[in-house]
Amino acid sequence: MRLQNKIALITGGARGIGLGFAEAFVAEGARVVIADINLERANEAAASIGPAAKAVKLDVTNLAEIDATVKMIDEEFDGIDILVNNAAIFDMAPIQAITEASYDRVFDVNLKGPLFTMKAVANVMIARGRGGKIINMASQAGRRGEALVTLYCASKAAIISATQSAALALVKYGVNVNAIAPGVVDGEHWDIVDAKFAEWEGLKPGEKKEQVAKSVPIGRFATPDDIKGLAVFLASSDSDYILAQTYNVDGGNWMS
Repeated sequence: MRLQNKIALITGGARGIGLGFAEAFVAEGARVVIADINLERANEAAASIGPAAKAVKLDVTNLAEIDATVKMIDEEFDGIDILVNNAAIFDMAPIQAITEASYDRVFDVNLKGPLFTMKAVANVMIARGRGGKIINMASQAGRRGEALVTLYCASKAAIISATQSAALALVKYGVNVNAIAPGVVDGEHWDIVDAKFAEWEGLKPGEKKEQVAKSVPIGRFATPDDIKGLAVFLASSDSDYILAQTYNVDGGNWMS
């Protein structure tokens, strides 16, 4: 197993992509800490996986909470080997209708949270002296602008840039930092996305989702199962010579 005895922290790990990663990491021999703002869902997720998973409450916009959570994991598990910065939120509006409140919330969760979680975990990895792997979740939205999605696109573009800078800063400590840029991923969050598009584009419920699925070259939405293999690869020793990269997993939506 490629992640035998590794300790992984996954933010936003109670559902969707994060939960899929947690399941895949445990299957590869890791112990996983599922950190989520919704502790009830995190507990349910951990219970569904088994004793190799632990749930903790974490609001990634609260820097003191980040530091306390990372310290607790470090002390309980003697280090952290893998970090997945998965927690994120989505909002949308055309540029002429964006608000400061939306800006603050999107960038607090999507950029500040990952940056300061990276900082806290990197310090643990450096102190423990055994290196580590950090995986940041970007998006195809960080590769291109979208007329109604200014703030979210900008936050994910910033994640791609932050991944590159962090990778160059941490490589001398044996810490590899990379990112994954999914395309459209099916799940309950897309009910929210679909509803927002319906509001701004005057569509019927479900209409945008159908349009988007048809536009993907591979012909469908992704599922967490389509992404978890890359996450395992980036978390394992197979990726030791890779850093500062953002990998597209988007069914051909963005070619680079």
